[in-house]
Amino acid sequence: QVQLVESGGDLVQPGGSLKLACAVSGLTSDHLRIGWFRQAPGKEREGVACLATRLGSFYYLDSVRGRFTISRDIDKKVVYLQMNSLKPEDTAVYYCATVASLGNYWCYPDNIWGQGTQVTVSS
Repeated sequence: QVQLVESGGDLVQPGGSLKLACAVSGLTSDHLRIGWFRQAPGKEREGVACLATRLGSFYYLDSVRGRFTISRDIDKKVVYLQMNSLKPEDTAVYYCATVASLGNYWCYPDNIWGQGTQVTVSS
């Protein structure tokens, strides 16, 4: 059974950086579709960054493109989200989840989610 555990959320000042980590266990293949999603209070959940390793495909939310980078450490079985130039509007609970489908302009989650990690951007 696949399990996802996020870490790295914190309080950071605007313009700062954070690196989130998602530890992945239970996979039977090195290939995966996985992504980061976030939900702010009173707002709908949105896909932030996703990747499909078999096709080498990536998706980024327009508002984070150029600031956030999703990556993967195969040996450590961890998926990262490097977040730079953080803005107050990036404040949300960030979740790691398996992905059902992704392309350049979409990323739809599947049914396995981590517990989430809080990111707060504030001075």
